[in-house]
Amino acid sequence: MLRIQNIKLNITHTQEELLAKIARSLKITEKEIKSYTIKKRSIDARKKEEIKYIYCIDVAVASEGKILKKARNVNVSQVQKEQYVFPEKGDTPLKKRPVIVGAGPAGLFCGYMLAESGYHPLIIERGEKVEDRTKTVEKFWNENILCADSNVQFGEGGAGTFSDGKLNTLVKDKNFRNRKVLEVFVQMGADPSILYVNKPHIGTDVLKTVIQNMRNEIIRMGGEFWFQSKLTDIEIQQGKIHSITINDEIKVETDVLVLAIGHSARDTFTLLKEKSITMEQKAFAVGLRMEHPQSMINEAQYGKYAENLGAADYKVTHTAKNGRGVYSFCMCPGGYVVNASSEQQALAVNGMSYHKRDGENANSAIIVTVNPSDFGSEDVLAGVAFQRKLENIAYKLGHGNIPIQLFGDFEVNRESNNLGEVEPMTKGDWSFANLRELFTEEINHSIIEGIHAFDHQISGFHRQDALLLGVESRTSSPIRITRNNDNYLSNIEGIYPCGEGAGYAGGITSAGMDGIRTAEKIAEKYLPD
Repeated sequence: MLRIQNIKLNITHTQEELLAKIARSLKITEKEIKSYTIKKRSIDARKKEEIKYIYCIDVAVASEGKILKKARNVNVSQVQKEQYVFPEKGDTPLKKRPVIVGAGPAGLFCGYMLAESGYHPLIIERGEKVEDRTKTVEKFWNENILCADSNVQFGEGGAGTFSDGKLNTLVKDKNFRNRKVLEVFVQMGADPSILYVNKPHIGTDVLKTVIQNMRNEIIRMGGEFWFQSKLTDIEIQQGKIHSITINDEIKVETDVLVLAIGHSARDTFTLLKEKSITMEQKAFAVGLRMEHPQSMINEAQYGKYAENLGAADYKVTHTAKNGRGVYSFCMCPGGYVVNASSEQQALAVNGMSYHKRDGENANSAIIVTVNPSDFGSEDVLAGVAFQRKLENIAYKLGHGNIPIQLFGDFEVNRESNNLGEVEPMTKGDWSFANLRELFTEEINHSIIEGIHAFDHQISGFHRQDALLLGVESRTSSPIRITRNNDNYLSNIEGIYPCGEGAGYAGGITSAGMDGIRTAEKIAEKYLPD
């Protein structure tokens, strides 16, 4: 296989033009190309007057060495086929099926890999299956009646189900787990373009179908799902997992327990603390969602090519004068700000986009780093208490609705009482408030300074009628369940912390990859019976 890097073409190019460029790069005729695969496609928007696609292409030809020598092109190299390989199974008999707690990306991919390899996992999920969960969440958005165990945070698919469905990750992928995640998603119904676009996304609408198909495939391969099944107790005997209790009444014995519990499973964190499962505080970030017109972002990012390239995204970062990092997080082009609450009398928000990203506004979280010194306690769950305090304040500020404020009013510490040109795009009702009451002034000033700094990168970012909505408090887990770097075990034999809730991932793809890694560690030790 020959790989060609740095193929540049106009964004309006045809397939024929791409094929011709491949042939020219290799100094061969088009007929000599057996096949080609787009390995990666990104957008070069550094020059707004001449935006281009940049491709990395894998090409199948005869006589690779001869053509490589003939091409004399620094952008052409010979590569081997990249393929994920699951490890050989261990030799310790596994008498009881593994139990996975949580059906988010980490739990689903751990379950998928184990089921594919004959381990017949049981996946328990406190929330509903995704099709029922969707109805429950929509009822919450319409009627503000919260179901504590099935909501935007809890249920099949995890918190990422009601998001933009982003699939990009910064995790290094020398073993091709990232590729495996994307390939499984495509097999389950996602658009094949996610295999090569630079910043792939599925969208909340398509993701729900993908999750259902993934569940059905796991069941077909021998796995099992129990929904509305909450982990309520863990029995440990002689330093090893012995059994778990579900819904305070059903006991399930197991030798392998995967904790893929998600970043909002606060009651489960409390249970783990009671059972002396080692955890530690972890830094995360808090802030506000910010809405701008999507047309403004498109113009700033793509200029005259805006209509050709669809909804633009962005990523901005700034180090404030006080030393805190301020940055955008989970940017949702053409999306919505959603009420993502999971506890009574508390309110948190998240961003969500459909596959077409055709909403009027762009939104992202503008967040500030916080660390254990901000939590006010050395208790391992102090970060959870920190989040809860913010969410309780947000609920009161919005009178149960999403609290909202114009950026200009936030700057001068004044409650908003009318909108400008930007209309809120939300799932769930909203109310005017003064969001300065949420945070310390150090964090408030960090947000203000960051937004003004971002205007130097995206013209109009600091416009006075841009909308701020709060509170963004669930950016990542506030704890880490410690595990051994070699075998992924916690301090209790047989318990495998996994995914974002355990502190080892940050998004759909990285959580899925960690689920795959955890399945590998289980398989390397155990032989399914």
